[in-house]
Amino acid sequence: MSDLSVGSPAPDFTLPATGGREVSLASFKGKPFILYFYPKADTPGCTKEACAFQEALPALASTGIEVVGVSPDKMPAIEKFAAKYGLTFPLASDALQTAAEAYGTWVEKSMYGRKYMGMERSTFLIDKNGKVAAVWRNVKVPGHAAEVKEAAASLG
Repeated sequence: MSDLSVGSPAPDFTLPATGGREVSLASFKGKPFILYFYPKADTPGCTKEACAFQEALPALASTGIEVVGVSPDKMPAIEKFAAKYGLTFPLASDALQTAAEAYGTWVEKSMYGRKYMGMERSTFLIDKNGKVAAVWRNVKVPGHAAEVKEAAASLG
């Protein structure tokens, strides 16, 4: 588990994203952004979270802050999810969990007594210098995007 904390340099990543894009830490050089990790495209919690970030986009854009969502899903599932809900910000595929490992979001989970590795719902606010400005782990979806938007406004 990565012990990323406020002030730490954000780990580098390069991932394929929706719309044929590629997102990386370098692609946001000089710009603050929100990097959030979610377990699975088109599931109820992940859909609510993505739609809440989509609704927050105009306010975030006015402060120059972009959003990137990352899941372990493969690109076809992510593209379908983005199209279904009209998500315009990049959703990236971390099928090999390299970014999730670097950010400490690929963790052991347990369901019905069975242990398995999976994505912990987490959000990182990265400042324009590529440093971690805020961290939310084990995110509960209701109100989360608003809380992140408020924190992000201080960076804009």
